[in-house]
Amino acid sequence: MKLYDSIKTLPGVGKVRESQLNKLGIYTVKDLLYHFPRAYQNRKDIKTLKQALDYGENCAMVLTVGSYPKNVVLPGNRMMTKFTAFDESGKITVSFFNQSYVKDIFKIGEAYRFWGRITGKNRTYFLSSPEFEPYSEKAVLLDYSPVYPLTDGITQKMMYNLTGLALMSADGYEDPIPEKIRHQFGIISLKDALINLHRPKNYDMLDIARKRFAFEELFVYSLCINFAKKNNSKIPRLPMNKVDIKPIVNKFGFELTDAQKRSVNEIYIDLVRGDRPMTRLLSGDVGSGKTVCAECAAYIALENGYQVCIMAPTEILANQHYNEMKAIFEDLGFSVELLTGSLTPSKKNAVREKIKIGNARLIVGTHALITDSTVFENLGLVITDEQHRFGVAQRAKLGEKAFGVHTLVMTATPIPRSLTLIIYGELSVSVIDTMPVGRIPVETYSINEARRGDLYKFMEEQVNMGRQIYVVCSSIGETSEDEKGEYLDVFFRMGDKPQSNRKKAVVHYEMLRKVFPKLRIGLLHGKMKASDKDKVMTMFSKGQIDILVSTTVIEVGVNVPNASVMVIEDADKFGLAALHQLRGRVGRGKYRSYCFLVSDTKEGTVARERLDVLKKSHNGYEIAEYDLKQRGPGDYFSSGGASIRQSGASTFNMAAMCEDMEMLTDAFSSAESIIKNDPELTLEENKIAKNYMLKLFEIKNNTVN
Repeated sequence: MKLYDSIKTLPGVGKVRESQLNKLGIYTVKDLLYHFPRAYQNRKDIKTLKQALDYGENCAMVLTVGSYPKNVVLPGNRMMTKFTAFDESGKITVSFFNQSYVKDIFKIGEAYRFWGRITGKNRTYFLSSPEFEPYSEKAVLLDYSPVYPLTDGITQKMMYNLTGLALMSADGYEDPIPEKIRHQFGIISLKDALINLHRPKNYDMLDIARKRFAFEELFVYSLCINFAKKNNSKIPRLPMNKVDIKPIVNKFGFELTDAQKRSVNEIYIDLVRGDRPMTRLLSGDVGSGKTVCAECAAYIALENGYQVCIMAPTEILANQHYNEMKAIFEDLGFSVELLTGSLTPSKKNAVREKIKIGNARLIVGTHALITDSTVFENLGLVITDEQHRFGVAQRAKLGEKAFGVHTLVMTATPIPRSLTLIIYGELSVSVIDTMPVGRIPVETYSINEARRGDLYKFMEEQVNMGRQIYVVCSSIGETSEDEKGEYLDVFFRMGDKPQSNRKKAVVHYEMLRKVFPKLRIGLLHGKMKASDKDKVMTMFSKGQIDILVSTTVIEVGVNVPNASVMVIEDADKFGLAALHQLRGRVGRGKYRSYCFLVSDTKEGTVARERLDVLKKSHNGYEIAEYDLKQRGPGDYFSSGGASIRQSGASTFNMAAMCEDMEMLTDAFSSAESIIKNDPELTLEENKIAKNYMLKLFEIKNNTVN
């Protein structure tokens, strides 16, 4: 078996199972093995019945069967199998529903390790449908049991069995990290890493495996970045002549800041005097005025007779850009069109025809811009907004619409300069590091649970004044399995004890509906359909929702001037970069705005010091530098507001746990060295890495942009 074999090659995977696995993004054996556990059940920590009762969460218990299992028919033709079990601290009734086969498994006097949560009162306790395995001194047990992300029809047991079958061929899997690099940095082999991650025997093995995959993600990403940089240097640029930008600057109605002027000048030089296509990153804090700079770049290209397209990650953001730019550019004589997935087929066809024959000059849209059916007459400049939301493959596909096209990518995520030079190595960087004159900073307060009553009173007062409010939670909390305290969460700092009392969006939403029965409460989270998310965000933008309860999916860049309050629950669970991004959702209008960081962290703790930094500073770059020193670079590869996407569907998983710059620097420098010594990656030792990179990023040679 090979890594890129179809998932159908595994025994037991037919058409139905294949379709279910596809919903998880699993199409090949590699996809399955890289579908990493989201957490681990720590079954090594065995508790007595009494301890388990006090613990109140799922845990491991070793119990001896004390009575013969009996099957009992319940109303609705359901079957319950039950028996008693005991340990030195007491006894309990164990029950299973609609699993009558267990009656023949359990024997009186035999010991089993159970995993579940005890319920009951008055000394009558129950353990319902627990996981179990025979327990003895000779039994080989898995102390850290993997917990996989699932979908309908796929169970944990299925995932465990399928990964077990795939691991049987681990000896033959090609390793994308060259042997000399593994040896140089002490990186374990792909085979050992896969086994340690899916079947860890202890924490140390798990930690070594996750570090290997963190290094791999960073190494392959850097390989692609350097490969792109090399190929871009060979592409001839589209020529552009000098342009007087005063006409568009006059449309803004205000004077550009020095940082905006500097950035526009750097873009101008790239477009007019550069010796290769512009590939520039425009980085600016929330509200710093990046869009104005992008509009200046668009004007230069339009005046030179080229088409310009602006791609946004969501329809609501695309519509926002379209409405703002239409008023400016059509007054300057350039037609502006919108192309999104929600347009009717006839409308999309009409817009695409205008684009094809050149009647549409400035085109704003979403992913619909990169489909094969969208053909440009003479595309000269591509602008992508919130670039971390788009992958290398997506940007490349848009760049392929015209040979030598200029590219400007924008991000509102303040990134430390030391990281920018590595992460965006193929891009020139412009930084807008000052805010427009007159922008009022958001008042930021750190409060604890004891002040919740005061907070709710203040929220109600704001809504009565006509304002709107965001309430952000760190997790969805949609299922009983979500964020359980018994899990050892592999995707965050594994030394931290997971918290089971965090505010969860779904639960908190229901609670706030009771607290504010007369107010309009909305809910937004990542598991909702894209169309439903857009609908909720549109309603909030139009003032049809008073309080929006959300996870971090609330869109960066979406402008809701009427929103004046941001409440961030369990604020200590977020990185400072994410907190700063969330705070930037308010303070966009003429109203005084507030951000409340709700946390019960104690004075003098590191967590409290981090929140104090946010209270004192509104400079995203200062905050980012502090966060980098305190937490490491992992947050900049995570999903918490500052994520950098690898490809259209591939994000960093293990790299989100990178806690030191040394690993990041080693991974990026080794990839840079390989490209320098073997530009086309033709050496035998680099062929596996090249093939892996091309497949992961879905790109072809000489087409990276």
